[in-house]
Amino acid sequence: MKYNTPTHPEPDAKLLRSAKKGNHQAFAELVRNYEDLVYSFAFKVCRNKDKASETLQDTFVNVYRKLDQFDHRSKFTTWLYSIVTNNCLMKNRRTKLDEASISIDSVPLPHESDNHHRDEVIPEWRSTPLDKVMNSELKDLLDNAIQKLPSDYRIVFILRDVEGRSAEETAKILKLTVPAVKSRLRRARVFLREQLNQYMTS
Repeated sequence: MKYNTPTHPEPDAKLLRSAKKGNHQAFAELVRNYEDLVYSFAFKVCRNKDKASETLQDTFVNVYRKLDQFDHRSKFTTWLYSIVTNNCLMKNRRTKLDEASISIDSVPLPHESDNHHRDEVIPEWRSTPLDKVMNSELKDLLDNAIQKLPSDYRIVFILRDVEGRSAEETAKILKLTVPAVKSRLRRARVFLREQLNQYMTS
């Protein structure tokens, strides 16, 4: 399945400096440049327009309050993703979405004991046969399957296979180790393939 992942360049250094100094016009430009990224990602995680809109507002309130704390050790977009993620996780706790998700920690992985090339065992979704059979019905089934993922796994899958973030950047966003990101991604991919198995093998 191919996703059209937009590229979001880093903000101009001058713009960022101006926003940090309290220039409201510069901050408004930052919002305009990144509001689509924030809303799109929030909706993919929350699966709810109202929650995504709330997350959009909350995120830029957080950015406004904490912009002077951004130290450039990571990319601005990485920092922004981490704020959106935290807001989404808070909104998803104890909601019907998380109640509907199921545990996938016990999902067996192919070649679990093989330490060689484990990352290649389950390829990313962009290179699967879903490309050949994608239609609105399958898209709905995939969306429903993604919703069944626990939020910790859902966010890793969305960041890696939908947003196209690297394992290293995803680890920074979620404050995880790279091996932890890869492990969650493998389990998420296995789970989703099992959910859609009859459509991928028919």
